[in-house]
Amino acid sequence: MTKPAVSVNMTWCRPGQVGGSEEYLCRQLLGLPENIFDLEIFSPRGFVAAHPELASRYVITELRHDSTSRLRRIWSESTWLYRRTRRSSLVHHGGGTVPEVHRSPTLLTIHDLQYLEYPQYFRASRLAYLRWVMPRSAQRATLIAVPSAFVQASVVAAYGIDVERVVVVPHGVEATLGAHATDSDRLRSKYGLGTGPLVVLPAVTHPHKGHQFLFDVMERYWISQGVTLVLIGGAGLAENEVCRRLDKEPLRQHVIKLGRVSTADRDGLIAMAEAMVFPSEYEGFGAPVIEAMALGTPVITSDRACLPEVVGDAGVVVPLEVDAWAEVLDDVRSRGDELLQKARYRLQRFTAEESGAALAAAYRLVAE
Repeated sequence: MTKPAVSVNMTWCRPGQVGGSEEYLCRQLLGLPENIFDLEIFSPRGFVAAHPELASRYVITELRHDSTSRLRRIWSESTWLYRRTRRSSLVHHGGGTVPEVHRSPTLLTIHDLQYLEYPQYFRASRLAYLRWVMPRSAQRATLIAVPSAFVQASVVAAYGIDVERVVVVPHGVEATLGAHATDSDRLRSKYGLGTGPLVVLPAVTHPHKGHQFLFDVMERYWISQGVTLVLIGGAGLAENEVCRRLDKEPLRQHVIKLGRVSTADRDGLIAMAEAMVFPSEYEGFGAPVIEAMALGTPVITSDRACLPEVVGDAGVVVPLEVDAWAEVLDDVRSRGDELLQKARYRLQRFTAEESGAALAAAYRLVAE
């Protein structure tokens, strides 16, 4: 039997520049059951070098440019990509938008609708673009894939889409996550982390990620408890405000901002922490939550958006009120074994294979 020809539009996916959506889709594609689809990925220049594991499994065709220019990328989707996908059984647009000139049928991945909930966190040009293109893309799509039931409900409500046209394809983590994690002693020496307890926030410095909230918690409660906060992740829209706050006492002595680190160091830092803290205001899924679980680290997260859905009873879910976080580390210490046992059980639904199987099911629905 002829395998369905699936074209995956990842021309928007500039390696290292688009946040968690990159890992989300790459993990799903690697988790797809083998030999049931004839799959080709279309990407910006430099994608193959950044993702050799995908290149070893699928045909990847790169643009002649790196998609830095949004206008050039949009033009390429409506011309170059349109021509290249003429024999496809379906086209999967992974970046939240379907080009005006496109092939049908289509699967569209929508990662979140943060621009509707927190428009103040977007640049004016980006916000205008999303407001124009995303509702139209949702209407064009044959089927929409989302990472959580929270986003599913948001899409249905915002765009008037029939719930049967929106399917949940959750995140998943690979079984090898953490296999090459850097040793804790080496990390303490390398980054000057001292010998005391650490908590880690792995997030780009975007306003909604909760850095300023954690600084308030540190100043009011955790510094006196001898805790060091370690920040890992690239620069976002709130980078300058975060740096200004860290230049002042007492945070200067108790918060270590590392920026981007290697995968091995990131995994090691999370694994050695007393807790991974994630006080985000908005997430479509929140992959760091399940990554921390997979690394054996207790999770403390906010009660916003999809996070309670993802964490379930396998972590500590706390309102975004500073006083509510005062004794949460004591809670984690007293319930450590219980939380890790529940995390291991919960992770069974968030493997790369489960995510890939859900994506394969979506492909079959579209190709029928």
